[in-house]
Amino acid sequence: MRKETLAIHSTHLKDETAASIAPPVFLTTTFERSADGTYPKGHMYSRNSNPNRDVLEQGLAKLEGGEIAFVFGSGLAAVSAIFQCLKSGDHVLMPEVGYYASYKLAEEIMGPWGLQVSQVDMTDHAAIEAAIRPETKLIWVETPANPLLTLTDIEAVSKIAHARGIKVGVDNTLTSPILQNPISFGADIVMHATTKYIGGHSDILGGAVVFKEASAWSERVKRVQILMGATQNPMDCYLLARGLKTLALRMREHSKNALEIATRLENHPAIEKVHYPGLPSNPHYLLAIKQMPQGQSGMISIQIKGDEERARKLANRLQLFQQATSLGGVESLVEHRRSIEGPDSSTPGNLLRLSIGLEHVEDLWDDLNQALIS
Repeated sequence: MRKETLAIHSTHLKDETAASIAPPVFLTTTFERSADGTYPKGHMYSRNSNPNRDVLEQGLAKLEGGEIAFVFGSGLAAVSAIFQCLKSGDHVLMPEVGYYASYKLAEEIMGPWGLQVSQVDMTDHAAIEAAIRPETKLIWVETPANPLLTLTDIEAVSKIAHARGIKVGVDNTLTSPILQNPISFGADIVMHATTKYIGGHSDILGGAVVFKEASAWSERVKRVQILMGATQNPMDCYLLARGLKTLALRMREHSKNALEIATRLENHPAIEKVHYPGLPSNPHYLLAIKQMPQGQSGMISIQIKGDEERARKLANRLQLFQQATSLGGVESLVEHRRSIEGPDSSTPGNLLRLSIGLEHVEDLWDDLNQALIS
């Protein structure tokens, strides 16, 4: 079954009461027990399971080509669940360029518990091999990586890892399951901040973990989900399942708009550099076409000719783009990433991250152009 069809039908929840086409929302914390002590529908308490959560997890697993999935109350809760399955003394390799909060979670929260973390250039395979230790248990990949949108060759990294008995996890947030499926390239675990493209309307916090196959690690994540309590509430599960139904259409338009905007920005005299993997001039272009053949998503990062102050002033001149620290919604956003990440950030000061929405591309270009020439 093709992804467009899977996205619509994989989360179908049959209404046994009124036979409605739209699925019901089970806004309950607990479920009735039978006289014999059993739970006839398989649900006891919504922290453990809920019909809306079950179908969302099943749908995400199918779209990613995995066997089993778990959803959480945020993307970082999902990352945390993966890391909590490791033991004190275990080592994780993380990318030099990636989501700032994921590294901070590993360093500040997991570090004192004994998790060892180091960063490496994920585009340098020799450097990855050199950074692996006997205690390395996980290589954490983010591709495209936030905010420079560099790509990692998932297949190559997976071969390096698996030859040494190491698992590979991929943050697939910036592409969604529509544009990229890391499991098909050898990854063992896929993570999404469903807050972003899967939700798609800037009104839900959520995260998901998908496993290639059920394993001791997936069972451990399930226990973390239940016992740590970072589960997704039924209403948000319903909204995310609804978001999946239009995800293929939205990702197609996000990608189309972004490619057009990136192409124009690349030739603009006020721009120093455009980071977008869908541009033929991008050093990762061939890898982008291999891993994301249906589109390279809606994220662009641009470096302005000038300093940090000039970049921030440009962001202030934008009228249609709103300044906010998220991505993947229907509306276009701009963010000065370095000021969000703080003084330890390695992000260039003249960089702005653009989340290209679903507005008409000419309106987006008019807004960017007027800000650039002002």
